[in-house]
Amino acid sequence: MIIKRLLSFIWPQTTTVNSDYSGVLELTVVNGKKMLDSKNANYSFGSLQRILERGLREIELKDVSSVVLLGLGGGSLITSLRERFNYSGKIYAVDIDSVVIDIAKKEFNIQESEHLHIFNADAYDYVKAFSTTTDLIIVDLFIDTKVPTKFYSEDFCSELSRILSPKGQMIFNLGMDDSGAKERQQVITYFKSNPNFKCTILEKIEGTNVVMIVETIPHQAK
Repeated sequence: MIIKRLLSFIWPQTTTVNSDYSGVLELTVVNGKKMLDSKNANYSFGSLQRILERGLREIELKDVSSVVLLGLGGGSLITSLRERFNYSGKIYAVDIDSVVIDIAKKEFNIQESEHLHIFNADAYDYVKAFSTTTDLIIVDLFIDTKVPTKFYSEDFCSELSRILSPKGQMIFNLGMDDSGAKERQQVITYFKSNPNFKCTILEKIEGTNVVMIVETIPHQAK
């Protein structure tokens, strides 16, 4: 591994892993830094991490006691929360792809603990079964460059709103700006038309992605 890291300063070092959900995944070391990519998109520790960190800068974390992270990937956002944003509360991370979870644990040292619980599950089913509330939801549910259609549905939005605490906030990575505009608008309309929420849309983050920030309005909280 040390040799590969040194060589990466001369030429990127890539290995591939096959996943039934995500297709061929690439683990690449560039200039000593490892990242996880799908065929056409960054999954962790690259542009995706910067996109979600941009969203996190809009979030007030000091009162957040728990985070539900829908879409673990390689775990870069957990690293961001812990190391860059100094968040020490509980994180419940969900990913449908067991191969990706294994990569997060083995390649990026994302380990379960008292404050980090990782679930191999469909995020849609996980949210519907979630019986309590959380202060922050982060939705980052991609297969390669696409968000599966069911995560744009009114039913999924309703379940997300149900599990947000009275002081809840949400970051929803709505996808790349050149695709899924109609489906994306369904989510934006759902939360903007609900008087319990305030929405902010961040467009063209890293030149590509649309991210929605949702805040629960305290005096009208559920």
